[in-house]
Amino acid sequence: MTLRLKHLGWLIAAAAPVAAFAQTSVTLYGRIDGGVEYLNHIATPNGSSTRWSAEGGDWGTSMFGLKGFEDLGGGMSTVFNLETAFQVMNGTTGGGRLWSRRAYVGLKSDTWGQLQAGRNLFIDSDGVWEFDPFVQQAFSSASLVRGRNWQQSSNNIEYHSPVIGGFDVQAQYAFGNQSRGFNYGAADDFGRSDGIMISYHSPVLDVRGIYDELRDNNGKFSNIFTASREYFVGANVKVSKFKIQGAYTHYQAPDSPAGVADRADHYWLGATYTATPQWAVTGGGYYVKVGDGGGDASHDPSGHAIMYVLGTTYNLSKRTFLYGTVAYVRNGGNSNFSLIASPRDATSGTSPMTGESQTGAYVGMMHTF
Repeated sequence: MTLRLKHLGWLIAAAAPVAAFAQTSVTLYGRIDGGVEYLNHIATPNGSSTRWSAEGGDWGTSMFGLKGFEDLGGGMSTVFNLETAFQVMNGTTGGGRLWSRRAYVGLKSDTWGQLQAGRNLFIDSDGVWEFDPFVQQAFSSASLVRGRNWQQSSNNIEYHSPVIGGFDVQAQYAFGNQSRGFNYGAADDFGRSDGIMISYHSPVLDVRGIYDELRDNNGKFSNIFTASREYFVGANVKVSKFKIQGAYTHYQAPDSPAGVADRADHYWLGATYTATPQWAVTGGGYYVKVGDGGGDASHDPSGHAIMYVLGTTYNLSKRTFLYGTVAYVRNGGNSNFSLIASPRDATSGTSPMTGESQTGAYVGMMHTF
């Protein structure tokens, strides 16, 4: 018995340097958002209606996740991230997916950057929010493009470069994983998708450019707001207590049905004033112009809309804040864009009747952990 314990002590002593070398960290994190929302002029089969509702995720998606790394030595580490969205008002999660937002594993090098594989936010979703004054809240840059810039995609291979002189590059490639064709995707999912993002960050100025391709499950660019090519450029300017943010996006869908509008342009400009460490106010304007062509139940015709948003946040602590946002969208005669990213079909989601304006507001609380 004494001999066995002695041998066990040798094994523990021998393993100790390895354990100290291979450090591992796992973090549980998340955020919870809940509040009350008002929205008028919602189209129904019998006309327009007004809705008051308890809502979760108006300021930002409620979610929780696990992320971690293992130090492999020599500036190299293994990384992983598992993250799912959930609806705080009814407890449902992820649209049927255990990890709806992120599920990837990868290797990270201090010298060469990070290479990962799995499910992740689509590259424009990961890149646009930082240049949106309303950080892709319910009333934000996603509204007038029907959620085109807040998607997730599966089967990703993704690369993040190290930051060199303030510049970095991110590239993403999502396989369709179908035997029937390279660009195809599973039913009710996207086809092969890809993109590249180049960013520059400094204490005063941030600039980002994105090019991406989001195909439908038949491998086509068939709808400017659901399956299209995107060209994005955005900038942030930080001066004293102000942050000014602007962006331009161009969409092309060359495989759209004949006669249907196949391009659109989206602009925004806004600013945040941080009056105190606790209180900030943000205002912004968003404009979309759909190019020439007709429309149908799922394709927007030539038209335009402009949206104005005003919001405020008040920090109760480092992890908890209160928020309030009001907005108004004015549609052109052919358009029916909602304050909340919603399908073209005026009888579903929150879209108003064609040519009708819409007013909305929400208040709530966000807690992060």
